[in-house]
Amino acid sequence: MNEQVILSLTDGKLVNLIKENEIPLHIAIIMDGNGRWAKLRNLPRSMGHRQGMEALKDVIHSSCDIGVKYLTLFAFSTENWKRPDYEINALMALMAEYIERFLDDLNKNNIKIAVLGDITPLSHHLKNKVSEAVELTFDNKGLQLNIALNYGARSEILIAVKKIVEEIKQSKISVDELDESKFGRYLYTHDIPDPDLIIRTGGELRLSNFLLYQAAYSELLFTGAELLWPDFKVANFFQSILEFQRRQRRFGKINIEQGS
Repeated sequence: MNEQVILSLTDGKLVNLIKENEIPLHIAIIMDGNGRWAKLRNLPRSMGHRQGMEALKDVIHSSCDIGVKYLTLFAFSTENWKRPDYEINALMALMAEYIERFLDDLNKNNIKIAVLGDITPLSHHLKNKVSEAVELTFDNKGLQLNIALNYGARSEILIAVKKIVEEIKQSKISVDELDESKFGRYLYTHDIPDPDLIIRTGGELRLSNFLLYQAAYSELLFTGAELLWPDFKVANFFQSILEFQRRQRRFGKINIEQGS
């Protein structure tokens, strides 16, 4: 079924095409294009971020509905500090506002909120809201919503290496016993499976320092430049999952029947 036909279907009909036994366990999203969306409409960039938050609500609820277990969102990178102060302040205020507005709803839907990254440099108000959300939802058993805040993959790996070096010095771990599994315990994602699917909207074809270690065998899906994050609908989300289910994941093995 081609893309035009899929996008013409209702969300209800689209979800019926998804194979329940092949739902990605972990989906990660680079929500790109908020600023460009606003610019195209002669609006301030903050309005693009606000509209992007609105788009996010439907994706979160759709993830719960179809049984996704982990949803990771690239909300603010270590490189985003290079943006103008007014945009950073507006974005942080907006994130705090949305946590306050929707925390009760997320909690009632049994969603657990976790944070990937170092939140110490964030605004005092946002840190308090994030901590409140993590604490309130800590025991929830439904979808785990991972918010990557002040996150950068290179920084994450470097922090992990420093922790390992320190533990080797203290004889808590030896070099010989260190393997990929043990290394993963020092990452922000130490108790989270690697993403099966990474979606990036907005047309850029790169990971931009997002989950570099964890993405080794992730399926990558980049939308066209015409699909900016604020316009990402449930139909686009379901279409992304259908595309994921059409792919063959071999993890270095070969398909005997196809010889590839």
